[in-house]
Amino acid sequence: MAIVRPLRGFTPVIGKDTFLAETAVVIGDVVIGEGCSIWYGVVLRGDVNSIRIGNGVNIQDGSVLHTLYKKSVVEIGDDVSIGHNVTVHGARICDGALIGMGAVVLDHAVIGEGAIVAAGSVVLSHTQVEAGSIYAGVPAKFVKKVEPEQAQEINRKIARNYHLYASWYTENE
Repeated sequence: MAIVRPLRGFTPVIGKDTFLAETAVVIGDVVIGEGCSIWYGVVLRGDVNSIRIGNGVNIQDGSVLHTLYKKSVVEIGDDVSIGHNVTVHGARICDGALIGMGAVVLDHAVIGEGAIVAAGSVVLSHTQVEAGSIYAGVPAKFVKKVEPEQAQEINRKIARNYHLYASWYTENE
């Protein structure tokens, strides 16, 4: 069973039809929407500030979400996919975005709707990733624009796939 721990007067809120893997850790001021999947080894540390996660989000194995005390929060929109071993620290990720495996997104960065952050990229603090664009590298830079609707549809398909994968884990419960 996942660790879901109240802290500093905040109790995590988990939306209906959300899968929490047995080794996931959710602490403090965290609100997770409906139909999400929080995979193995994920840590959502709402100990020093808030983490808000929309509906249909998947946060894949080994990812960590955290914030700065009284300075930054994490906001994740709907239908977002956060790949394996991603760090999101005090950033906002808008609807339908995809954060590739091993990427790092730092405080006050904003990832626009339907945007893609390539695997292994580092999005520096205060970076604004345009909606429907691909950013890559260290530090992450603009690579190309894609049609926002096309990018969002691809990213939402990935998010829906993870909803399916999560259902396999809850079938026998």
